[in-house]
Amino acid sequence: MTDGALPVVMAVTGASGAPYAVRLLEALVTSRQQVQLIVSDHGLRLLQTETDLGSVSELRARVGIEAWDAHVQVFDDGDRGAAPASGSARNRGMVICPCSMGTISAISQGTSRSLVERAADVALKERRTLIVVPRETPYSAIHLENMLRLTRAGAMILPASPGFYHRPTQIAELVDFVVARVLDHLGLSHSVGRRWGDAEDT
Repeated sequence: MTDGALPVVMAVTGASGAPYAVRLLEALVTSRQQVQLIVSDHGLRLLQTETDLGSVSELRARVGIEAWDAHVQVFDDGDRGAAPASGSARNRGMVICPCSMGTISAISQGTSRSLVERAADVALKERRTLIVVPRETPYSAIHLENMLRLTRAGAMILPASPGFYHRPTQIAELVDFVVARVLDHLGLSHSVGRRWGDAEDT
């Protein structure tokens, strides 16, 4: 497998922020990036609550069936023997979007009770990119300590904290701001959102 064909492992957990997950998955598929997708039970409940997508099948329809079938491989969160759980199975990194504080805690302690947690553990031990996108406020001292522990282990903490210098007028623009930063740190070319200094549309 060439580097250009290496998949991104993407996990969706039960922190508020399902629109970020849907938009990120759409952007990855649009860019023809292979994706290994893991949706936890709480992540699926989150998708239903915040986006009315009650199943992975409905998420597939939202993203686009043809593009999904060409680029997305789904793994059960309970399958700790799946490819993302092995360091010998190559990928270009992992993003957990959104990432619950419970998931951050488990990864920071190395407990690996699920495929999401094991895949993140693998990313750290193999020195691959690991991006976690928390959406929580305020942070407790425990949250901050867990995020610091992950940062020191090599992960990137990329909070779902959109900027406003681009004068957003729609929620979609706020979502794109965060998704664009995730794509940047995965090293992927994209046209999501507007960068600082870009001219406004006329």
